[in-house]
This record gives sequence, C-alpha cells and structure tokens, in this order.
Amino acid sequence: MSNELYEKRREQMFPKLTPLQIERLAAHGTRTATRAGEVLVEPGERQQRMFVVLEGSLEVEHGAERVTLLERGDFSGELSTLRGTGGFTRIRVREPGTVVSVDAERLRAVVQTDAELSEILMRAFILRRMGLVASVHADVTLLGSRHSAATLRLREFLTRNGHPFVSIDVEADAAAQALLDRFRVSVDEVPVVIGSCGRVFRNPSVSDVARYLQMNPAMDEQGVHDLVVVGAGPAGLSAAVYAASEGLNVQVVEALAYGGQAGSSSKIENYIGFPTGISGQALAGRAFVQAQKFAANINVACQAVRLDCERRPYVLELADGRRLKTKTVVVATGAQYRNPECSELARFIGAGVYHAATHLESKLCQGEEVAVVGGGNSAGQAAVFLAASCRQVRMLVRGPGLAESMSRYLIRRIEESPNIALHTRTQLSALEGNGHLKRIRVRHPGGEERRDIAHVFLMTCAAPNTQWLDGCVALDEKGFVRTGADLRPEDLADWPLARAPYLLETSLPGVFAVGDVRSGNVKRIASAVGEGSISVQFVHRSL
Repeated sequence: MSNELYEKRREQMFPKLTPLQIERLAAHGTRTATRAGEVLVEPGERQQRMFVVLEGSLEVEHGAERVTLLERGDFSGELSTLRGTGGFTRIRVREPGTVVSVDAERLRAVVQTDAELSEILMRAFILRRMGLVASVHADVTLLGSRHSAATLRLREFLTRNGHPFVSIDVEADAAAQALLDRFRVSVDEVPVVIGSCGRVFRNPSVSDVARYLQMNPAMDEQGVHDLVVVGAGPAGLSAAVYAASEGLNVQVVEALAYGGQAGSSSKIENYIGFPTGISGQALAGRAFVQAQKFAANINVACQAVRLDCERRPYVLELADGRRLKTKTVVVATGAQYRNPECSELARFIGAGVYHAATHLESKLCQGEEVAVVGGGNSAGQAAVFLAASCRQVRMLVRGPGLAESMSRYLIRRIEESPNIALHTRTQLSALEGNGHLKRIRVRHPGGEERRDIAHVFLMTCAAPNTQWLDGCVALDEKGFVRTGADLRPEDLADWPLARAPYLLETSLPGVFAVGDVRSGNVKRIASAVGEGSISVQFVHRSL
C-alpha cells in the first residue's frame, strides 16, 4: 500500500463504523464465527464478500505486505468486491471472533439505498484501490521494453483500467535479466506478463491478460438485456449510469479501457464543475465507479465485431465468440485519430509514434524534443502537458493557424510557453529509424527538412469506429452514424414504425448513437456526457 496515501487518508481508507451503522449493514448480511488462522478471502477470488468485524481481528495482506489489521467496527473490501471481479488481497483471521458477511449483490443494494453508508464505503473502496495501484507489492509483473509498442499497449491497458502491476524495463532495470533467466524468457519474447502463481504470458493480447487476471464480471449470455452500451467513453458511461440508476438491466462492452479517447487527455480545463481542471482518466474513473454503484455490468478488452440487426431482440457478436441479446443498443464507440499519409508510419506506432499524451508517454520522452501533429483541442492539451517535461515541443499544423479549431485558453497557453513552437502549413512527410523512431521529415511552403525527433504525437482529425455496424444503420459520407432529423428519406425506406425516429435514434428502431461516433456531434466531452444521458429517455420510450 502506498505509504504517502496511507498516512494522508488513513481515516477515510479504514473508517470505523458506528454501532448504528453496523446494525444497518448487519441487516444485509450473515453473522459468522471465525477461527484463528482461517483464510476468508484469497487473492484472485471472484465471489468476494465484504466482512464487518464484530469481535476478534482480521489481517489484510497484499503480496508479502500486511496492509492493515481490521478490528471491531472495521470492514474489508475495495472496488473489486463491488464489481464482482478477482481481488488482490488475502484476508486471514488473526484473533477468533464474529464477522458480518455481505455478498456483492447485497453490498450493491446498500450503496444504492443508504446514502450515509454509500459515501463511507465508496470513498474507502476507491482510496484502497488507489493504494493498491501505488503499491510496490503488486502480484502482476509486466516485463517489457520502453521501445516496444506491445509493451506500451499493455501498460496503457493495465494503467487505464486501474489494475495494480509492477513494470520492469529490460533495458533499464538491473533486476530484468534475473527475471528473464528465472522464467526462461528471451528478450525477443517481451512483453511478458508474470502472474502471482508464476504463470508466464509471452507477448499476450489485452484480452488474454484481462481473462487471466479476471478483470471482468460474469456476462449474461442467456437472458435478454434491456440495454447494451457499446463503448465506455464519456458518452457510454453516462448512458450506463443513467440507465442503471433508473433500474434497467445494462451491459457495457469496451474494446480497451474505460474512458475512451477522453481517458488519454492529460488535463481538461473547460469541463464544467472543475475550475482547476481534471484529467480525462480521473473523470472517466469516477463515472466508471458510479456506473458500478448502480449495478451496470462493464466488460473491458471486449470487442464488438457485428450487430445482428435482422431480428429483435438484437444480437451483439463479440470478438471472442460470445453473443449478447438486447432490446436496445446505445452505440458509443467514438472515433480514433486518423493517421496522416506518411512513409513508414505503421512501423513506428507505439515505438515513437503515439495517439495519447499521458504520464506513460511523457516518461518516455522526458527532456527530449517532440512533435505534436494536429490543431484541435486534443493537440493543444497534449502540447501544453508535454511542455512541462520535454525540452522542446513542435506543433505541426496543416492550416494557417489555430483560431478555427482550438479553444482560446489553449491558444494563449501555447503562445506563452517558451518551449512550444508552432509550425503552420506544415505536414509530417516521412519517419526514419531502426526499430524505434529516430528522426522525422516535414514538408512546408519552404520545402522539406529533417529533424532529429524520436517522439511524435498524432492528434489529427478523427475517423469513426463504425466498421462493426456495416449494413445495419445509415452512415454519412465520412462514416459517422446518422440520427434523428439527419436521417434522409432513403435512410428510412425500411423503417417499420408509424412514429419518426427519436432525436438520437438511428435508422434502426431501438438503436441509438451518442458522442463522437454520431454525425453532427459537437466534439466536446460535455456534449458526449449530455447525449449519453439524453439517450436513456429514448431507450425508455423504445422499451
């Protein structure tokens, strides 16, 4: 557990419940006698229970470290307890006594109905997970290279999903060679994920890692969901929070990590309610926890590949072969940055070329010269963030300036930053390197020039993630989903209902599109959150 966090927030991480609070919790659980040495919870266990100590004491262990001793009035658990996924700690009885055992379903009922206990439990669960993430005793080790795209992808996946792990760089860490020898792994097999039981995964996919670490709760493939939300960015999480809080059976599937493209924003300063700014990951994390509080089922590393729209209920097909039946669908798959036409670009994705500018990427280029390609708000946020740790940030913009595509507050930050240089009417033309990016070539009105830049951040115009909807809903000329009044008569030739499509409804009844994936969407996080919440009223009408 992080010592600094533990010292600062000890009372909130491990609060004492009053007799009245214990009595209210006990009504939702079972009293159980405990024996000294008895193990109540093992790491990785899915069907966790929360324990409230009435008599005796419990030791909570994370790896070889004792996190805390729970005595009368204390309770166990963290976010995985609420979510129904594999946990990280062992709970062992130190002194025999009595506990109240509360299962995950009853625990969710408590946090939804008891405002006082909800605040105490949710704050403690969130802070405990933060402490586990910051701990040096994580049960999972990622062994990889800072120059490996696959390593960066796994680091991003584990970090953005809030899963504790220890990262070891084979080129910089003295302990790396000993681990390679111990587990008989060659350097060309990295990245490697090593589990607590010693199981080794050589160059695994994110879905392999998610499955092994039991990062997802069980998914209902037999029943019919009220709503399936595809995508867990701000729009998708907003839809999930509102729908689940209103009693709908909600399943969310996300290809990588909750937060979507917004989760990679280093700092958002124009989102209402956060005058000092908030990172995209922090904002998404709060929404993710909120959705779980209301019992939305969220699965990450879960790719939608096809919507069977020929019948009702609809069937969503996933990359791993699972199929989900649902009465309604909210499409919130967002958009991804387009790659500019540039020689050798694909070879350097993750090995010098990045689509996000977070603390992960900034560590790779600290003190160096970098390039940011793009002139929108995402590019501006990236440039300002990187300027704090990089020697020089060069912004490459195709147009004559930033005024038409970027918020004024970001333009002023860029103008006032001595180590940010704006290059207008400039395009990235070629990349060079051997395994990792070494230099770039740029084209501008004065000709073409080479620069020794080994890190490029691409924040150019976005392309929608709509391939999986092929043939089901009407798209505009750029591939974004048409909805409501934007649907043309030819789009509605097969519309089967007497009513017209609702505001966010696609050409398919009961299928809605929100956020960046929607044609005509305002590319702002606040807009995405608003559309996600609004879509739920139309889901109700459709149901």
